[in-house]
Amino acid sequence: QVQLAESGGGSVQPGGSLRLSCGLSGFTAGSMGWFRRTPGTEHEGVAAVNSVGTTTYRDSVRGRFTVSRDSAVNTLYLQMDNLQPEDTALYYCATSWSLYLSGSQALAPNNYGNWGRGTQVTVSS
Repeated sequence: QVQLAESGGGSVQPGGSLRLSCGLSGFTAGSMGWFRRTPGTEHEGVAAVNSVGTTTYRDSVRGRFTVSRDSAVNTLYLQMDNLQPEDTALYYCATSWSLYLSGSQALAPNNYGNWGRGTQVTVSS
């Protein structure tokens, strides 16, 4: 059974940091990504990493967020630094059977078939 479980969300002040984790069980993913969603909006791609380690970031988080994966423990991470109020959202991890997603394809939600339940990130003063 395929399962993804996010953790690490919380509330921080602007400029703070959080590290999200996503544990996978039941399969080995190809490309993996982080998405976020606010009420009334669609999922937007935040960061992704494919099977050969190529990373992709949306422009608004590049330089502040770092995506990584540890295949030994089947876990995806998102290190988020210098968080801003506009980063407030429900963050989801997702996996794709495609091995080499990159660029805009890596941040497109319809390329991912398995999703976690999400973890809330709130940035406010």
